[in-house]
Amino acid sequence: MAKVWQHPFLNVFRHFQVGEWKRSTKEGDVAPVTDKTLKCTVYRIRGPVSAGSYIQLPRTSTQSLGLTGRYLYVLFKPLPAKHFVIHLDMATEDSQVIRVSFSNLFKEFKSTATWLQFPFICEAGFSLKEPAGVAPSGPRWTCLQLDLRDILLLYLNRRYSHLKSVRLCASQLVKSLYTSDLCFEPAVSTAEARQAKLSVVPVPREMAFPVPKGESWYDHYVHIRFPRDSFSASSKLVQESSSPPEADFLGRAPQVLSHPVAFGNPLQDRVPSVVQVFGPIAAPSEPRPLPEVNVFCERSELPSVNGPSDCSQEPSARPEVTGKHAAGRGVHVPTPERTVVSVAPEGVAVHESLLPDPVLRLKGVIGFGGHTTKWALWTKDGAAVVYPCHAAIVVLHVDTREQRCFLGHTDKVSALALDGSGLLLASAQARPPSMLRLWDFQTGECLSLFQSPANALCSLSFSDSGALLCGVGRDRHGRTVVLAWGTAQVGRGGEAVLLAKAHTGVDIQAFEVASFDESRMASCGQGSVRLWRLRGGELRSCPVDLGEHRVLELTGLAFGQAQDGHMLYVCSRSGHILEIDPRRMAVRHARRLLPARPPDGPASQKQAFSSGPGISISSLSVSQARCAVGSEDGYLRLWPLDFSSVLLEAEHEGPVTSVCISPDGQRVLSATSSGLLGFLDVPSQEYSVLVRSHTAPVLALATEGSRGQLATVSQDHTVRVWDLVTLQQLYDLRSPEEAPCTVTFHPMRPALFCGFSSGAVRSFSLEAAEVLVEHRCHRGPVTGLATSPDGSLLFSSCSSGTLAQYQCVSAPCRILRVAANVVCRDAHPTPNALAVSGDGRLLAFVGPSKYVVTVMNAACLEELLRIDVSALDPASSCLDSAVAICFGPGPPGHLLLSTSSHTVTVLDTASGRVVRELPGVHAVACPSLALSRDARFLLMAADRAIKVWDYVTKSCPSCQVYIGHSEPVHAVGFSPDQQQLLSVGDAIFLWDILGPPERSPPGSAGNSPAAAPTYKTSLDARQLEDTVCGANGLPRQQVPEPSPASPLQPGICVGSLKGDNGAFSLSDEEGVSEESHSPARLRQASCLPMLVKEASRAGDGVWGSPGGPWGLSMGPHPHSWSSAHSVSKAQVDPSARPDCYRHFLARYKTPLLAKSASVSNTGVERLLLKVVVGYNGNGRANVVWKPDTGFFAYTCGCLVVVEDLHSGAQRHWLGHPEEISTLALSHGAQVLASASGSRGTASRCHICIWDVPGGSCRHFLSYHRTAVQALAFSPDDELLVTLGDYGDRTLALWSTATYELLSSTRLPEPVHGVAFNPWDASELVCVGQGAVSLWLLQRRGTDVSLQGHRVPIPEEVRAGELTSLCYGPVPLLYCGSNAGQVCVWDTSAGRCFLAWEADDGEIGVLLCSGARLVSGSNTRRLRLWAVGAVAELRCEGSRARSSSVFMERELTLDGAVVSAVFHDSMDMGVVGTTAGTLWYVSWAEGTSTRLISGHRSKVNEVVFSPSSSHWATCSDDGSVRVWSLASMELLIQFQVLNQSCLCLAWSPPSCGRPEQQQVAAGYSDGTLRVFSITRIAMELKMHPHRAALTALAYSADGQTILSGDKDGLVAVSRPRTGMTLHVLSDHQGALISTIQSKSKEYGDFGSEGADLWLAASSDQRISIWAADWPRGCCELVDWLSSPSPTLTEAPSHPPPCLVAFCPWDRALLVCAGLSMHPELVFYNLHQKQVVERIPLPFFAVSLSLSPGAHLVAVGFAERVLRLVDCQSGAAQDLAGHDDVVQLCRFAPSAQLLFSVAHGDILVWEVMGHRASERALSSGPPPD
Repeated sequence: MAKVWQHPFLNVFRHFQVGEWKRSTKEGDVAPVTDKTLKCTVYRIRGPVSAGSYIQLPRTSTQSLGLTGRYLYVLFKPLPAKHFVIHLDMATEDSQVIRVSFSNLFKEFKSTATWLQFPFICEAGFSLKEPAGVAPSGPRWTCLQLDLRDILLLYLNRRYSHLKSVRLCASQLVKSLYTSDLCFEPAVSTAEARQAKLSVVPVPREMAFPVPKGESWYDHYVHIRFPRDSFSASSKLVQESSSPPEADFLGRAPQVLSHPVAFGNPLQDRVPSVVQVFGPIAAPSEPRPLPEVNVFCERSELPSVNGPSDCSQEPSARPEVTGKHAAGRGVHVPTPERTVVSVAPEGVAVHESLLPDPVLRLKGVIGFGGHTTKWALWTKDGAAVVYPCHAAIVVLHVDTREQRCFLGHTDKVSALALDGSGLLLASAQARPPSMLRLWDFQTGECLSLFQSPANALCSLSFSDSGALLCGVGRDRHGRTVVLAWGTAQVGRGGEAVLLAKAHTGVDIQAFEVASFDESRMASCGQGSVRLWRLRGGELRSCPVDLGEHRVLELTGLAFGQAQDGHMLYVCSRSGHILEIDPRRMAVRHARRLLPARPPDGPASQKQAFSSGPGISISSLSVSQARCAVGSEDGYLRLWPLDFSSVLLEAEHEGPVTSVCISPDGQRVLSATSSGLLGFLDVPSQEYSVLVRSHTAPVLALATEGSRGQLATVSQDHTVRVWDLVTLQQLYDLRSPEEAPCTVTFHPMRPALFCGFSSGAVRSFSLEAAEVLVEHRCHRGPVTGLATSPDGSLLFSSCSSGTLAQYQCVSAPCRILRVAANVVCRDAHPTPNALAVSGDGRLLAFVGPSKYVVTVMNAACLEELLRIDVSALDPASSCLDSAVAICFGPGPPGHLLLSTSSHTVTVLDTASGRVVRELPGVHAVACPSLALSRDARFLLMAADRAIKVWDYVTKSCPSCQVYIGHSEPVHAVGFSPDQQQLLSVGDAIFLWDILGPPERSPPGSAGNSPAAAPTYKTSLDARQLEDTVCGANGLPRQQVPEPSPASPLQPGICVGSLKGDNGAFSLSDEEGVSEESHSPARLRQASCLPMLVKEASRAGDGVWGSPGGPWGLSMGPHPHSWSSAHSVSKAQVDPSARPDCYRHFLARYKTPLLAKSASVSNTGVERLLLKVVVGYNGNGRANVVWKPDTGFFAYTCGCLVVVEDLHSGAQRHWLGHPEEISTLALSHGAQVLASASGSRGTASRCHICIWDVPGGSCRHFLSYHRTAVQALAFSPDDELLVTLGDYGDRTLALWSTATYELLSSTRLPEPVHGVAFNPWDASELVCVGQGAVSLWLLQRRGTDVSLQGHRVPIPEEVRAGELTSLCYGPVPLLYCGSNAGQVCVWDTSAGRCFLAWEADDGEIGVLLCSGARLVSGSNTRRLRLWAVGAVAELRCEGSRARSSSVFMERELTLDGAVVSAVFHDSMDMGVVGTTAGTLWYVSWAEGTSTRLISGHRSKVNEVVFSPSSSHWATCSDDGSVRVWSLASMELLIQFQVLNQSCLCLAWSPPSCGRPEQQQVAAGYSDGTLRVFSITRIAMELKMHPHRAALTALAYSADGQTILSGDKDGLVAVSRPRTGMTLHVLSDHQGALISTIQSKSKEYGDFGSEGADLWLAASSDQRISIWAADWPRGCCELVDWLSSPSPTLTEAPSHPPPCLVAFCPWDRALLVCAGLSMHPELVFYNLHQKQVVERIPLPFFAVSLSLSPGAHLVAVGFAERVLRLVDCQSGAAQDLAGHDDVVQLCRFAPSAQLLFSVAHGDILVWEVMGHRASERALSSGPPPD
């Protein structure tokens, strides 16, 4: 509706009443005069200085014209020999204000992100009426027609919203301004157009210039259209249509020329004046087919010195003669001989637009605060929070973690406010002058931008209705000022109006408008609380009598509801909370928050961060029943309004700066000064972290592909690792004493390398969260780090000029070479200091000086090339130096170099010559640049913005500029999947690339001639035409161009191309025929895929000749291979892992399975596997469920767990040596197939075929080499298809009757999923990178062959990879993509006809039944779609729209969805997530119920309650979980974020009160926390250690806790008082591996006290102590030590020293790892000697002694659990784990044994334990 009143045109001067000067303003010599030519009143603007005399509309800069017309018509006449300026302020759709200026004062075109300056050169022209040689008549009246939309689109790649203001400066005459959406022809009147029947829009009468009768309009006036492309588009429409022109500028760029317009032959003998408007101009290019975009080719009609001009030539500086209508499509229009049009000077070029526009979209921001962490607000519905992140404003949905960003501020945001209705958002900018923005909160549009009278605003507050906005700040004299704006008209097109302003001498720290009366406000500050009122346009205030509290420093306030009215709550830095009655202006109550003190000691339990007796309160928030308080001691506390007791409290890592209660009162938002933002959920009493951020600028970044992680380095002395999908922090590595400088990931292992300011280079293990190795070969700060692509080498450089090379094949890395004085000295750490080429052969760096770039051989550091940067530009007046470097994707080998002269130069790495150059890329040097893997986009940091260049365009590439950072951008980069960009500076910005999917770079495997073979087909002419046109059911975007002929790559079978429709075939020959080698026979279609030849036999299968219309054939297997034998000729090509979570990646494991597993020496099994706790969330499709029969199975490690859902009873199928990747259940539910990975390069994957009723393994298949990605049975259960992962890339077909391998093929690229057609067993489908592959089975007797058809994804879908699939009703196939889209294919026609955005992340699971579809993604969302109308849409083809598809339900789970199985009705199902959880989902009820829980990360300890009713675990994810021992169900979970819980201890029965059960947990930050099991709360937090706690134990009476840390210190603490009594340093320097305590007889071992305890350290030393803790006495009893064992195959870490008190003989110690050989040692404390040794096959890593029988359980790194009977000497080895058995623990009842490998927990039942107990009670056996 905003445009209706402006249609068809608007006289701006009349509408804004220019002349009355109420809505406009004038300055200087501005006067109305009568013009003789126009015969009307015009305004004359003149003056010696252009800026001193002007007309401005609207009156003030805080107002806006709000004119939305596309065209602006300026009717003006420049004064002779004078300068004039026209300023236009235009607003974009993203609320950015751009100034566009035209002036004859400008000499050249200039451009910034917010200002465009166009030179306007007026020259007199020759008229036919004026004889040659006569002086020109002077400037003429001009109609300047400006296409505002295209000016912003073509020059800044921005979308035009409206015209904000206009300023017309001296010296000129102005008639008026007009806006319209119509393109008028000023030379044609309405009568002329009607008479000549011209299809044009004639100029309105009031806009028309008077023309004497019989004369031409061009004899008197000038018409200029700018940009000129607007004319080109409209001139085409002049001949075709009368509708307003809407030129499509995609793919074009402006050619800025003034151009006259004439119609018909009568007007062709007129000559217009010459007006030059200079701008960026490019050489014209040839027209391109589809979409129809005309690019003009100007041809000269005059003779030229160099001959006729041509389109391919550079534009000439001399004038050219052209027609009044440019020739689009090559149509020539006759032109007069003397018509002259000026062109741009030589060297100025038109840039072809980078498509799409924009090419980037901001996905998310990692960061919080910037200027302040005080502002964080809830939205009205409580579903999202709003907070500032430097110059950006972020809206974060708390459940889905989705972000919306408001961009427009150019400096950090200092204050925020949201009105009560949630429709209007206000934000203020920090630095003066303080700019305010008012936003439409729902759409993100900036409604108003205005400057505050205050220099800096620190507080904003809206009234509840949103009609009043108040702000507090300081003026330029430093005085406090309070401002009030009326904002009622902002949402209706108006502006904010300043209602009142008041100065005050009191300090104001907080200000708030009352919700019950928007004319009343309150403020507080140093010693004052004032109540304000707005009345009669004035702000008045009166102070509240604080009495004795007038000296307090008040920090925050909030209005609340009281029984007798309203109450004002104020908090102070001294801990006071004042309740003030606003009516009586007095303090009603005063309370004070003091540190809590225990009753029996003076020590403070919670220490405040600031000094003083009270706890400093920084913020408070009040709801109807509660008050939330945030204090500087790091606590968020929730109180009732009577402040009788604390309801809840949450501890933070730093001072809490802001709290805010949600509108429903159920959540409390809190922010800290350390950049943390989170909320406390009151009903569940759980705290969730929303945002973590760096507190200083980010210096560098690195990305990791396999896990999708980002590492950043900041000036806050931290290295942080983030998840690129969730944007959540994973790791935080702090270095208080030295600053990290650079960072990089190991490309193959979960390891991180970091360089520090001290010169140290450290390697961190992300799995163990520890430092692997540290190197100190550098003497200065590390300036660069880089790894080779294969991870074999690491390079580092420092500011002292040293370059180091490391070997990283095995961990830890070691130094190979150190070269001195080769790198530039005194260089600053930069992300582009070192660069390694894509093939890993070359290393480049800046050095030995900043003027030189050196290229070395990466393997031996031999210098290959030295490039003098200062000599690249001989014409430069100053020496040019190198700033940043990066390699381009090869071949060819190019090195990109950013220089100090603001140029990016591309160099050939072989010769060092300059290949191309991008001059003037920015006003300052580029500190970081990156080139995409397909060489499409060049990304560079440009001060506070980033620029994306079209790198493919060789000449005059275009770029797009993106703002959002408030500080300079330090580093940029691409995500591993090349679908996103990253920029870091003040914060971390993640941008989505909106362009088409990644393509292969020039010369790479995907685009190189050698990698694209052709294939034989037999298509008719119609099929060939469909192929060329891309007939895929969707509209074509462009005509494909033929690819050039190219040589062949050996090993690829090729035939001549007859025609193609996406089908292809290969010959049976293994070699390449001579005929195929001929270049003349080779052709390549642009849409054909690449397929490499598969090997013969089972892996070298022969490609047969085309056997039908499918084209791709896979021949039958030549022999019958027994299922018990593996095939030896499967070929495996190395391949990079696809960057999608759907693809399986086995968890990293170092040890191998021992060959002696599953051997029992006694012949009687003492252990029986009873329960498996956990689910493998790392698997894919590893859950099966048959609702009809009740069969339910899932995987945990290398086990298949079959569980009864009703009783919970489990059966365990053991047959795999490695982690199981996937499962498949036959349709008859009689056969289950499971697959696991290989154990090394010499072995193959195991596929087990299980008999479901009997639970036995019937067949064992082995073919794939690395891992199996997917399994599927045919609908008739006669065939089984197995799909290898990205490293295997083979598809194998097996017969289920004999389980013989029928056929196999090698795939050209990784495939993510496979499925049989449920209605046709002869058809199966695969999905992968860029295409759907349809396979057809053909049977010839016993032989089976496959014919394949590969259908590419349509470009319109913009999905790089298809990651999931499922069949729907005939003939529909649903496919999910890594971009969150669901595509629907018609399998009968082989086309995609529908796609819709189903999620924001990658869709890994799709299931369909009937009219319902379930999708699961890595965003943790599970969605139910109604797709009943899709079958009808199939008939519409490319016209199909997704509006008929809608979402019925949505659930958010605890991790990415990896597995799902549902009932046929789709009402209920089971879903597995990466968090290790199985959920029962009921769509009817909309609920999810946890079925199976497990640890995702490594479990570090298992402990038991004294009553044997419960057990607890702790893990690396910081969780402590309490389980029921009877049901094995999870009962309680305590979570500490960003810390690892490394040790655990359960308290013994305390003082005869067993109900007081406690669990003590030790964490990686040195803290000790005590949790109450009965109260389900944390009771105590201590910090007895500076290093990570590694061992814990309670004393016998439960009153003392012994804790050991990584540095070897043992602390003795009292949990009752929270005090640490003693610190023992006897083991200092070695990690404490074990602490154990037990009771002893008084006086035993010659010492007093009732406690005997021991400590063991990693240096094989054991100390035994006697203690009397009540008296504070501790005495050393014995000391054992031994040298480290000698290992034949030394592991990366020595075995731990394990020791335990023997439960059946109180004088014995049982030790492992103490001797030189792997054995158990029994040491007698009384005799002080070893009394028995039991040999072991390997060194032990875990140990546990049964409390009931003479049994010892030992865990090995070889994945074996051994049970040793110490009486008989018998031993039983048990398999079942797929990793190191790092823990084994007997339950106190001695009936159960728990063993742990990584996160998998196996519970074994000890058989015959009661007989052992009876034998033990009868006494020891005779000697």
